[in-house]
Amino acid sequence: MAILKVARMGHPVLRRLSEPVPMEAISGPEIQTLIDDMVETMREYDGAGLAAPQVHRPLQIVVIEVRRNPRYPSAPDIPLHVFINPTVTPDGGDMEEDFEGCLSLPDLRGRVPRHSKVRVRSFNRAGERQDFEAEGFLARAVQHECDHLQGILFVDRMRDMTTLTYLREYARHVEPNAGRIVPE
Repeated sequence: MAILKVARMGHPVLRRLSEPVPMEAISGPEIQTLIDDMVETMREYDGAGLAAPQVHRPLQIVVIEVRRNPRYPSAPDIPLHVFINPTVTPDGGDMEEDFEGCLSLPDLRGRVPRHSKVRVRSFNRAGERQDFEAEGFLARAVQHECDHLQGILFVDRMRDMTTLTYLREYARHVEPNAGRIVPE
């Protein structure tokens, strides 16, 4: 396994549409190694998720996991999920706005509206179909990572750019105040 280089905002790979992974390739060593490397990279940088375009591979692969993550201290633990060729559809009309960060925009956070529940259909790393409802933090993470497969970054979805903040300032002024920006 290897820790991969993470593409940062401005790199063209983050704005491309990702290609579906052919079914016959899912079980092959190239895709399996890429998934392992993505998981190791996500864990190394304390990410809650990672999409293949973020490691310079424009393929429809997403990994998500949260285990006592210092970047997301209030997030619930989420077991490792691997989504290949995912589709995400809203499951209800409720939208919630909350702060998000991204390994491709290091040290930044901003408030992003997301559906509170989504239906996820994809394949897992064994090539088996997955179909389930995600809600809360998992729904937010799924939408964020799947946006990467469409060339969309969280800043593209922000309604109010005045909420964009550096992570250090977020930790000082926002997180302790239940997600509200409070001036000094």
